[in-house]
Amino acid sequence: MLTIFLQGFALSAAMILPLGPQNVFVMNQGIRRQYHLMIASLCALSDIALICAGIFGGSALLSRSPLLLWLVTWGGVAFLLWYGWGAFRTAFSQHLALATAEEMKQSRWRIVVTMLAVTWLNPHVYLDTFVVLGSLGSQLAPEVRSWFAFGAASASIAWFFALALLASWLAPWLQTQLAQRIINVLVGVVMWAIALQLAWSGANL
Repeated sequence: MLTIFLQGFALSAAMILPLGPQNVFVMNQGIRRQYHLMIASLCALSDIALICAGIFGGSALLSRSPLLLWLVTWGGVAFLLWYGWGAFRTAFSQHLALATAEEMKQSRWRIVVTMLAVTWLNPHVYLDTFVVLGSLGSQLAPEVRSWFAFGAASASIAWFFALALLASWLAPWLQTQLAQRIINVLVGVVMWAIALQLAWSGANL
């Protein structure tokens, strides 16, 4: 059982660690110290739901529905382009302090909705949880499949809370105007790069 748990943990960690929309959003909320633990919790819960869905049958649904995959992909492209544009606009604002203050005034529900969009409109999440984890997990014997899912979910929980807490701890050094401009430029570049990658994949579906 421990071997299966560690396999799920290691595979999930390998897919979560690269910088993506979820990680960027959690990091930003940690830097702002604005509902960062709540966002980490919701990201982890979303990942757990997706991991379990993928391992216990969702991978077959996605592989059998090209239309669903197409809709998820292009919806994700549109959202990532919009999110990246917002980051670039903040980075190059002449009044960065005012732009950052305006972002800090976002309501809890707006932040939650953005987090849900970052998670559920990101096709990479479905490819990771449904295609990779789901395909491998579904091949395991039923009696050990839950241990694989538990290992994958544990990696997600550990990562999101570690990222939120680390970003919050580093906040005093990352809230300067120069750091905020650099961070927002990096966020915009990452979002647009992922969007272009997804668009290329979507064009070849």
